[in-house]
Amino acid sequence: MAAAANSHALTFRQDYFSDPAAWAALVALLEDTFGIDVSIQDRFGGPDPTSMPFGYFDANGVCAANFSAFSMPMMIDGRLVKVAGFQSGAVRPQWRGRGLYRDLMNRAFGWCDEQGFELGLLLTDKPALYEPYGFTILPQQKFVGAPPLETRLAGIARALSLGNAADIALIRRALGERTPVSSVFAVTAQAEMFLLNGVFDPDIRLTYLEQFDVVVAWKSDEASFQLLDIAGKTIPPLSAILSALDQRPDHVEVCFPSDRLDWPDTPATFESDISLMVRGSAAGLSGPVMLSPMAEF
Repeated sequence: MAAAANSHALTFRQDYFSDPAAWAALVALLEDTFGIDVSIQDRFGGPDPTSMPFGYFDANGVCAANFSAFSMPMMIDGRLVKVAGFQSGAVRPQWRGRGLYRDLMNRAFGWCDEQGFELGLLLTDKPALYEPYGFTILPQQKFVGAPPLETRLAGIARALSLGNAADIALIRRALGERTPVSSVFAVTAQAEMFLLNGVFDPDIRLTYLEQFDVVVAWKSDEASFQLLDIAGKTIPPLSAILSALDQRPDHVEVCFPSDRLDWPDTPATFESDISLMVRGSAAGLSGPVMLSPMAEF
């Protein structure tokens, strides 16, 4: 979109990812502000095509402030819900205190309302900042318990690498045809954050289970196993996943509602400095929920 407004000698731009220089300017803003390099997405086909960025740029093309919305359809309580996620919110120090962030949030929230998004989600360590805009904290709970009885399976479990083009293609295929990992609270389509989170956290293991044609994201230590996400047409029971991965933990933690895993669990408080916040008509969710770490944004 062409320049639409001018504020404090800055030019407002919306939907600018088709401009490589503007995308690079946002990458620089996020790296300078948060120390993260989202240009890694270029290895995976570029930024999320559903993303709608709202930003201010100076005369030299520097991105002074940004706030982005993107589409993150979800299965919630057995119903497909049109959800918007909000991310990449930042203002450079020299332009803070001028109302730029508030302006960009209002533009993004207004755009999402016009597009008919039923629900908005964001992750933040400053929840009070977003409460005036109708956001409330959605408490998260992980799902814990003893491992199920072992099921011995034949088959291949192959470690995947996000440095390998063939493995990336396999993961993208699995994500593209995935069944939501939960009918209670789970993304139905969102590949970009899965891949980006897999790069950002080196402790995450990605494994292809050939007999089920699924990709499993997980962590483990000597005593515990942590299941982060499953991408594929089917959701295997937890016993089959542990067997295929040759894991025999004393304790299991599942980081999403475990209703499709055929496993008795106990919800437990998820401790984090980051709050999941929700805005919209579906804010009254039933049952304990957790957003998979592979979908965090």
